[in-house]
Amino acid sequence: MAFSIEVRGAKTNNLKNIDVDIPLGKMTGITGRSGSGKSSLAMGTLYGEGMRRYLNALSTYTRRRISQSNQADVTSIRHLPSALALRQRPQVPDIRSTVGTMTEALNVLRLMFSRLGSMVCPNGHRIGPTLAVAMDADMTGMDCPVCGVHFMPYGAEDFAFNSAGACPTCQGTGEVREINPALLINEELTIRDGAVNAWRTPGRTFMPLVAEAAGINIDVPYKDLPKEQQDQVLHGDRQEYEINIPSKSGKVFHMDHAVFENAYNAIADSMKSSTNERTIKRLNQFYTFQTCPTCHGTRFNPALLSQHLRDKNIAELSDYTIEDLVTFARELTTTLPIDMQKMGQKLVDELLELLDAPTQLGLDYLTLSRAGNTLSTGELQRIQLGRTIRNETTGVLYVLDEPTVGLHPENVTGLLRIFKTLLEQGNTLVVVDHDMEVIGASDYVIEIGPGSGEHGGEVIFAGDVAAAKQSATLVAPYLNAQAQAQTRTLAPSETLFDEGSIEIAVTQKNNLHDVTARFPKNRLTSVTGMSGAGKTTLILDLLAPGIVAQNEGRALPDGTQALDNSGVQTVVMVDSVPVGKNARSTVATYTNILDNLRKMYA
Repeated sequence: MAFSIEVRGAKTNNLKNIDVDIPLGKMTGITGRSGSGKSSLAMGTLYGEGMRRYLNALSTYTRRRISQSNQADVTSIRHLPSALALRQRPQVPDIRSTVGTMTEALNVLRLMFSRLGSMVCPNGHRIGPTLAVAMDADMTGMDCPVCGVHFMPYGAEDFAFNSAGACPTCQGTGEVREINPALLINEELTIRDGAVNAWRTPGRTFMPLVAEAAGINIDVPYKDLPKEQQDQVLHGDRQEYEINIPSKSGKVFHMDHAVFENAYNAIADSMKSSTNERTIKRLNQFYTFQTCPTCHGTRFNPALLSQHLRDKNIAELSDYTIEDLVTFARELTTTLPIDMQKMGQKLVDELLELLDAPTQLGLDYLTLSRAGNTLSTGELQRIQLGRTIRNETTGVLYVLDEPTVGLHPENVTGLLRIFKTLLEQGNTLVVVDHDMEVIGASDYVIEIGPGSGEHGGEVIFAGDVAAAKQSATLVAPYLNAQAQAQTRTLAPSETLFDEGSIEIAVTQKNNLHDVTARFPKNRLTSVTGMSGAGKTTLILDLLAPGIVAQNEGRALPDGTQALDNSGVQTVVMVDSVPVGKNARSTVATYTNILDNLRKMYA
C-alpha cells in the first residue's frame, strides 16, 4: 500500500526537474516566494495530472464534452488520487446567482413551499398544508374546500426565479436597466469627431457617414445641431443609404445599403447580440440600473408570494439571514399537521444540512437573496469550501491555491477546522499559501525556491513542521515568529490630513448601513475587517465608482449619500477578479502594453 504521492521529474513552467513525495491522507503546505513555482507543482502538476487521469477513465464520448488540461510536464507520478481544486480567486458569479442558488439551499426551500406551504385558491380562500397536496396536488391539481374551484397549486419549479418563477418585468434578475441618454452623446464634439459615443461600438464606426448621407451636419458641435437633427441621431428610423468609406490606404469602399442605426438602437442591438463579458461590461456603461418596480428586487413573480410557509412567503424567507433561517426551519415542523410532520422533518433536516457548512464558516450573516456578484473573494471561497465538505468524499486529493486570500486572520481558524474535516473523511490536502498559521498547521511542509521565476523551481526543504522550524530555509524565521517585518516611514498622525481628504457617506449597500469614512490624500490607507465586513462594498462598489461618476457628471452609485473626492481626477482599480485566460492571452495583451507597442511601431 502506498503512503505517498511520488512525483519524479516535474518540469511544469519553471520547475527544475524536481522529485518530491507528498504523504497521502495528510495536509501538505507548499510555501515559497511568489513566482517560485508553488502553483506549478500544486495546480499545474498534481491537480492537472490528477484530473487528466480521472477524465481518461471516462468514455471518449464524455471526454469530448469536457474541457481537459494538457498532460503535465513530469516524468512520472505514482499513487495519484483523483483531484479537485479550489482556486486562489473563484470566478465571480453572474447576475443570476445568489447565495441561495450557490449553496443550493433555495432548491430545498422551493420544495418546502410546494410540499408544506399553504396556498390561496383563485377566489381568495387560503388553504392550509395537507398531506394530499404534498403527495400529488402539483400533478393533478386540487379543489378548494370552501368554494370547490379546481386549480393547480404552485410546484417547486414554479418557485425558480431563473425559469418558471421569474418576475415578468426583470426576468429574474431583480433589476431593470434603461439606456441613459446623457451617456450616449458628448455634446461638445462634432459627430465626425466622435460626439455619438454609441457609434464607437464595434461595427458602427462608419455610422457618422451614414448620418451625413441622411442629411445630418456632422461637422458642427452636436449641441449646435437643429433639434430635429439631434432627435434623428437619437431616435431616427432605420433607413438605407449609399455611402463611400475612405480607408487609410487611400482606397474608397462603396456601400449601397448602409443602414442608419440611431444611438439608442446601437446600444440596445449590441446588448441583445453580445455574449462576450468584456463587451457587455462596456455596454453597461450606457445604462442606469434600478430595482425592479414589479418584484422590488426579489426576482420572483409576485403571484408566487400568495403561497406561504407558515406565515412567510418565499421572498421574505430569502431575505432572512442564514442564522435566522436556521431558527425558522427548526421551529417549522411543529406547526405542521401531525400526518405531515415526518415529511416536513426530512425537508427541514435537508435544509439544515445545507446551511450547516456556511454557518461553520462564519457566513451565517448572509441572506439567501444576496447576489453572488456582490460577495467578497473570501465569502466566495468559503461557499465553495462548504459545497466541498457537504459532498463527503473520501480518497480525493484536494489542491487549494492560497485559500486565505481575502480572509481576515480570525477566519483562518474556521478554515483550518474545514481542513480537519476533509482529512477526517479520508482525503489528502495540498495547500499553497503564505499564511504561517496554515503552514504551521500542516503535517508536511514543502518550500519551493529559492527565488522567483528562473531563480526558483527547486525544492529547498521537505519535511514536517518541527524540522522546518529548525532548518535554514526562508520560511523558518516566519514559522518561529522571529522574522522582522519591513516597514516604511509613516506619516505623523498630526499631519496625516494636511494634504486634504476624500470623504464618503453611505446610507445602505449590502451589509453597510449609515457608514461614513474619511481617507487622507497622498497617503497609504488600509481598509481591513472580517471577510464579508463590507470592505469591497465600501471601496470597489461605492468609493471608486463614485469618484468616476462625479468626474463624468453622473449620479453617485445607489446607497451613496454624499462624496467629496477632493479633486481626484483618475481612479485605477485593481480587484480580485481573476485574469482572463485563453490561448491568445499574454501578459502584454492583458496589460495593454502591446497596444502601446503597436502604436509606436505604426
